[in-house]
Amino acid sequence: MIATQPFGRTGHISTRVIFGAAALSKVTQEEADRTMELILGHGINHIDTAASYGESELRLGPWMKQLRKQVFLATKTGERTYAKAKAQIHQSLERLQVDSVDLIQLHNLAQPEEWDVALGPGGALEACIEAREQGLVRFIGVTGHGIGIAATHYRSLERFDFDSVLLPYSFVLMQNPQYADDFERLLQLCQSRNVAVQTIKSITQRPWGDDPHTAATWYRPLTDKAEIARAVHWVLGQPGVFLNTVGDIHILPTVLDVAEAYDFRPSDEVMEAQVAQQAMAPLFA
Repeated sequence: MIATQPFGRTGHISTRVIFGAAALSKVTQEEADRTMELILGHGINHIDTAASYGESELRLGPWMKQLRKQVFLATKTGERTYAKAKAQIHQSLERLQVDSVDLIQLHNLAQPEEWDVALGPGGALEACIEAREQGLVRFIGVTGHGIGIAATHYRSLERFDFDSVLLPYSFVLMQNPQYADDFERLLQLCQSRNVAVQTIKSITQRPWGDDPHTAATWYRPLTDKAEIARAVHWVLGQPGVFLNTVGDIHILPTVLDVAEAYDFRPSDEVMEAQVAQQAMAPLFA
């Protein structure tokens, strides 16, 4: 089975691999049902979705009646103002068919102007705090993409005591000296405050560019099992972090299989060879 660890200060013991339910954005209920059976078979007890993930919340809804007490359920709002975020939080609860979620996250809070609005007076953060006071959510987090997001998350934690952060993390991305420095600085702060650190984009091969899209991910993913294993094991080799799974239900079984088989972190030499052989490149530059 996949190892577990405390999800920050929340008190929940989560599997180190979190189901990234973006994979359910454009699937049928039948496909979603098979996917849910798959993740439960691997012992996954933490699900991460978002209001903007297509049909994901709707696909999860029928499962929540039986699973709500068994899983840590997280969603996200991409709205930046109090009124719109409040409405979206309530919409997510309806779509998920639940009375509350464990974690609400400010989704992709990366742009300075959006950051100022969301965390300022009348911003989305106020709606999240109100929802927490009303018992609709238990914890509040922040997520984001881009080369500057680790530094932005650090700034966000200086503004508000978030319970979790989510950001990209891979061997390739960490070859960028500035991102690596920012990530390590953020990780140290999170560890000192017991803030959960979730990571995404672990199996990115490179941006799609002009290549035909052969997967539901918005990046070209690794597809060979051994290569996926090295990438996943490298992330899991960082103590304390969580790995959010891939956004494609057909690649997901491989990610779960290799995560379950994790034993040690591949060396830099092994990862460098894979980067060269597969022409791997960071999604963000």
